[in-house]
Amino acid sequence: MDRLKALNELTERARAGESVWPEEIRDVLRQNDEAICVIARLTLLDGSRRDFAIPFLLSDNEFLRDFLRAQLYNILSAYSGQAMELYLPMPQTDLRWTEVRAALRSLTGREYEKAFRVARRLCAAEGGHFTGIGFRQLSAWEPLPPRVVPAPRPLAPRLREAAREGARGLRCGLDVGGTDIKIVLSRDGALLLAEEMDWDPSRAETAEELIGAILDLVRRSLETALPGEEARPLSLGLSFPDVVIRDRILGGETPKTRGLRARHSGQDYEKELLELSGLNDRLAALCRPGSRVHALNDGSMAAFSAAVELACAGEDAALEQGVFAHSLGTDLGSGWLRADGTVPQIPLELYDLLIDLGSFPQRERDAEDLRSTCNENSGLPGARRYLGQAAAYRLAWERRPSLLEGETEERDGILQIRSSPEDRRKPCLEQLMRRAEAGDDDARAVFRQIGEHLGHISREIQILLAPETERRYLFGRFVRHPGCFRLLQEGCQAVMPELELVAADEELAASPLMRALAARGEGSVARFGQAVGAIYYGLYAEEDT
Repeated sequence: MDRLKALNELTERARAGESVWPEEIRDVLRQNDEAICVIARLTLLDGSRRDFAIPFLLSDNEFLRDFLRAQLYNILSAYSGQAMELYLPMPQTDLRWTEVRAALRSLTGREYEKAFRVARRLCAAEGGHFTGIGFRQLSAWEPLPPRVVPAPRPLAPRLREAAREGARGLRCGLDVGGTDIKIVLSRDGALLLAEEMDWDPSRAETAEELIGAILDLVRRSLETALPGEEARPLSLGLSFPDVVIRDRILGGETPKTRGLRARHSGQDYEKELLELSGLNDRLAALCRPGSRVHALNDGSMAAFSAAVELACAGEDAALEQGVFAHSLGTDLGSGWLRADGTVPQIPLELYDLLIDLGSFPQRERDAEDLRSTCNENSGLPGARRYLGQAAAYRLAWERRPSLLEGETEERDGILQIRSSPEDRRKPCLEQLMRRAEAGDDDARAVFRQIGEHLGHISREIQILLAPETERRYLFGRFVRHPGCFRLLQEGCQAVMPELELVAADEELAASPLMRALAARGEGSVARFGQAVGAIYYGLYAEEDT
């Protein structure tokens, strides 16, 4: 039997528009005696190093090179770093290895461009620079010494203390998303306000437009909740959908900043991004003198929010392996609170992960087309088009276009959800959810398939990050409909049965403010839970500062 027959069959599936998952490539390589391991050694932002073993087989099958490139891109999307060294067997007599090195070097200006820009910004913020990808002989590789992990401080008491402090004085929490901004205000444990404002940040052409919209919302909310008072919060926590390292917004490559990138380029864009990274200081000016604003990526805020509720419920054992969470809404957010109480200071841009190496016809479409599998920010077939709002539209169209009837428009051959005279993205998703809840088989299949995709990305997460916990807490609009959440569970279980999905809904509410939120009903915890978590994080991070 041809040793490459299985790979060729996967290639044919991809050409026919079917998905091909990384674990399928790994399974083929594990069964091939000629497969080797390429070692990717990453120097992280903090100077520590980590090795990743990537199975590989030298052949003329382009699929294998795609697999290797995808694994390297995924490592950089999750961790970023200062440098990466690839340990390869590099016999001078084998031209195929020369071609592999040339293909990997060429990625600097193409597929890796987005990940490289983020790495340069993160390194610059730490006073260093990103040196790129280098090559070394595999024979020169030596294992890294074992990492010394300090004994963790007790986590649950620290989380409970943040929750207690959050019920004292005037507090504010913000959860900035791709289609809305949610704000929660509380005073002495009483929930004064929980509201959301629709917005489309991708249309903003300056950082000041983005910042101004957020500041105006806080001002209006304070005036609404406390009319006639000169009210200034004691603390403010911010959940933001971008790379956030040590309270600073540093990524700048998400769909939310698409308008800024279109208007500005080069150093002009870097200046706009620097202004956006100062959002915390602008928000702090609205708070009591001496107050600080603490920010987290929205996925990490989801993990932290779940951890606080577990601690307040007395479920300390559930924190012993850390907490991993996703927010499923406009995009996929991912976050991790380690068992020692730290949030890893890495990008965790898991919505960019390349989890489907197939679906060739779909990836050829323009990234702005809802039928495409390519992320708008990278131009690559990323996880954003397999999980979250964009995935629901794409899968619905593939399953039965009439599921999106009346919600789409086509311009210059690009199919999109209508955005005028009103933005139909959220109503369209709600309509799909209602259809699924009502028993529409095709709509149900959409959410079951998204659950399968969650299983596939979770396999990649295990390889990349190796979190100890096999539980995932889900926040966001996808959780507000119990029937849709059960479909996500079904799909995920079919791919990764060891994984447990937990809805961040009213049953999770245990802290004072979250209980007050749950009493409002109507899926308030799923909608505003991360904004409440942001209040607590503002106090928890203050303790660690």
